[in-house]
Amino acid sequence: MKKKYTILVTNDDGYEAKGLLALVSTLREIEDVAVVVVAPANEKSACGHSLTLVRPLRFVSVDDDFYKLEDGTPSDCVYLSLNALFQEKKPDLLVSGINRGSNMGEDITYSGTAAGAMEGVLHGIPSIAISQVMDFTEPDGDFSLAQQSIKALVLKIKNGTFPLPQREFLNVNIPPKIKTAQTKVTYAGLRHYANDAHLHRNPRGEEYYWLGLHPLSFSKRANARGMSDYEAIEAGYISITPIMLDLSAYKSMQNLEQWLS
Repeated sequence: MKKKYTILVTNDDGYEAKGLLALVSTLREIEDVAVVVVAPANEKSACGHSLTLVRPLRFVSVDDDFYKLEDGTPSDCVYLSLNALFQEKKPDLLVSGINRGSNMGEDITYSGTAAGAMEGVLHGIPSIAISQVMDFTEPDGDFSLAQQSIKALVLKIKNGTFPLPQREFLNVNIPPKIKTAQTKVTYAGLRHYANDAHLHRNPRGEEYYWLGLHPLSFSKRANARGMSDYEAIEAGYISITPIMLDLSAYKSMQNLEQWLS
């Protein structure tokens, strides 16, 4: 009997997130595909590539091949899935998302969605992170273009090959409020950051802070070739960025050697 092509799905918005459920329903439409979902029990946005080392974690079955991980991060979900659910054979592919909001530029380092894909490629699993750019004031969001896009990508990978070498993953961002779009291969843009925190007081007079959300503001990187992820989204394209886990600043090594000497 032919074994099914297995896809592990996770996210950072939580197991009940609309984007995750849209992704799962779309992937389960593909013939000869088995989808296993392991997602955080609670929202873990901006948790980065963190693992939980100071308390135990527990799988809770939600449905057939669908689990939530109590207080777990996306990286926990992938790491523990490989240990507990995929002991005999690793998944053929990992998809993290569909995230509610963008993951572009240096925001990738904050992103739990991207971190799920990072954890996948660390274990030799071809991985994709996919995010739907949208206004956070919108109560829901339209994931239809993201669903079309991820289905096409998965079919291309399933019926052919994954286009990247070891320890690299695909970071996909979908433009908002359009039904069709062409695709651009992009680099991660230069994100502009500020420091936005809002001070409040509770009824007892104790101070607390909420971290604010910054508007998407980017610029081109010096000497960069092609289009950045942000430029592609602004122009109404689907952005696909190859991301590698090697963070070494090779161009600075010689300067550092000279400085040390």
